[in-house]
Amino acid sequence: MRTVRRSALIDRPLPESSALPRRMPLPAHHPEPVLDVVVPVYNEENDLEPCVRRLHAHLGETFPYTFRITIADNASTDATPRIAARLSAELPGTDWIRLAEKGRGRALHTAWSRSRAPVLAYLDVDLSTDLAALLPLVAPLISGHSDIAIGTRLARGSQVVRGPKREIISRCYNGLLRSTLAVGFSDAQCGFKAVRRDVAERLLPLVEDREWFFDTELLVIAERAGLRIHEVPVDWVDDPDSRVRILSTALADLRGMARLGRALSGGRLPLTALRRSGGDLDGELPAGLARQVVRFAAVGAASTLCYLLLYALLRPATGAQAANALALLASAIANTAANRRLTFGVRGRDGALRHQLKGLAAFAVGLTLTSGSLAALHHTAPGAGHRVELATLIAANLAATLLRFLLFRAWVFPARRTTGSVSP
Repeated sequence: MRTVRRSALIDRPLPESSALPRRMPLPAHHPEPVLDVVVPVYNEENDLEPCVRRLHAHLGETFPYTFRITIADNASTDATPRIAARLSAELPGTDWIRLAEKGRGRALHTAWSRSRAPVLAYLDVDLSTDLAALLPLVAPLISGHSDIAIGTRLARGSQVVRGPKREIISRCYNGLLRSTLAVGFSDAQCGFKAVRRDVAERLLPLVEDREWFFDTELLVIAERAGLRIHEVPVDWVDDPDSRVRILSTALADLRGMARLGRALSGGRLPLTALRRSGGDLDGELPAGLARQVVRFAAVGAASTLCYLLLYALLRPATGAQAANALALLASAIANTAANRRLTFGVRGRDGALRHQLKGLAAFAVGLTLTSGSLAALHHTAPGAGHRVELATLIAANLAATLLRFLLFRAWVFPARRTTGSVSP
């Protein structure tokens, strides 16, 4: 057992910004336990022993690699420390640490930072998640397929028993994450996660929260860096004795989302330190094509409406060709900025001017198509009315939009294709 005080929780310096090596399968025989499962606890004298004994028996019977169970005590004031000490003495491969301060994120940060196991996991002491999902959770990390694995209660194959209040809160929270931080993972709060240690060493110094938002912050940063997140549907039964304070936790989560959003939009997180090296197969695969198409289409629809409105306002004063060029220029600048942030996930000012210049080159292609379409219309039908002009421009813009998406993906924002793939 080791007591960990606040001074020991200062983040270690971020490793050099060289890329993460290519993921490789773990060897069958490893000098350290392959898996370290952390159980964070605070005043859990009733649930701790049955949880750890059940977990130890399950791993001993079903897990084909060596393992360790680490009980992370968050400054408990009841009999939890004595029970943890007894369990670590009785059960082989069981350890415990005691922290001087509360905080689930603090417990996980500390336990994961000191562990030498190549795969790190955690689960809640109430064992709401069926342990049958533990091997499927860590298998993609052991095999080298993924960087992080999470249990999800919101997948189609999940079996969940909980009250309507918690169901609504969970879905609202994850929906808010998708709408504000544009995440792709489905369930940020399920207390059933695992991460490869080489990834954790890069991620943990970037995660500021030490409470309940710890999980979400870690996942958002990992996804933005292009790391692969594997999701496992779980069977989950709500613990009616849960001590989570919903209102205070929700407010803390909202503050955490705002802080993280500012850090991402300002480019203050060194995400390049989390990218896989170029030899990784992930770098050769298109990243999130379906999501990019949907977001590009949404931005394009808004840009088209803006373009048409500007064209209609400018045409009486400038004529058709000039109105088309000015409206297309203004909407193209806005379109590039929106796609830069929303579609391709580029944050901060670095490269913004270069992206805009390349976007204007793509705009020139659109201008050629739309202007050529107008010229052809006026040549073949000199008396065509405004409605025909608008219909022609809409058709030309659709073709220009498709070409612009391909240019954006392959030329304007190519960096997003080399950061690895992200789970849908």
